[in-house]
Amino acid sequence: MQRRKLLQMGLGLLGAGFLPVADARADDDIIGAILEGKQPIAPQVPVIAAPPALRARPTQAALVDPRWVHLHNVHTGEKLEAVYWERGAYVPDAVNALDKVLRDYRNDEVHPMNPGLYDILDQVAKKTGTKGPFQVISGYRSPATNKMLSERSGEVAKHSLHMEGEAMDIFLEDVDLKYVRAAALDLGRGGVGYYPTSNFVHVDVGPVRKWVGA
Repeated sequence: MQRRKLLQMGLGLLGAGFLPVADARADDDIIGAILEGKQPIAPQVPVIAAPPALRARPTQAALVDPRWVHLHNVHTGEKLEAVYWERGAYVPDAVNALDKVLRDYRNDEVHPMNPGLYDILDQVAKKTGTKGPFQVISGYRSPATNKMLSERSGEVAKHSLHMEGEAMDIFLEDVDLKYVRAAALDLGRGGVGYYPTSNFVHVDVGPVRKWVGA
């Protein structure tokens, strides 16, 4: 398969259909059940600076290197690793496949996601040094789903950016949540919500802001 193509796809995309999901609990309840109250531990990686003469200088090639994203939808079990940006542009087939993985799993409604979210994840992955996929708690939410969740919990905004395909709730299994949050904040892009009890970080491509939830 060409490098432009998707590298790995979960059974939900390769099989005869998407995996069925019957559980419609609020996202914050599901993540607690998934992790059983356990918090991932951030790896301790020593950083050794090279002598000034040996430090690599940015090259033109580095500015156009392919960008990757690796996702795992915790509700459907689907996994996808793809080159979503290459040669100065987003890769259409990869972006379309990512839209499907990030659909509203409660009703299988697919909506275009803002590809700027993948740029955020790409940078967070580099900053944290993660070796695993981003665990996705919530990607796109249909208006009906968002309304249901908003009525159940005050943590869900009535006009959430999830309904516009402009937000994701994520965590990493090999990086402590506080480091995921710190990496996202360090980018200075969009909103960053920290939910230590529910164990996820919200990232979006809206105005720059930050908050702490349950």
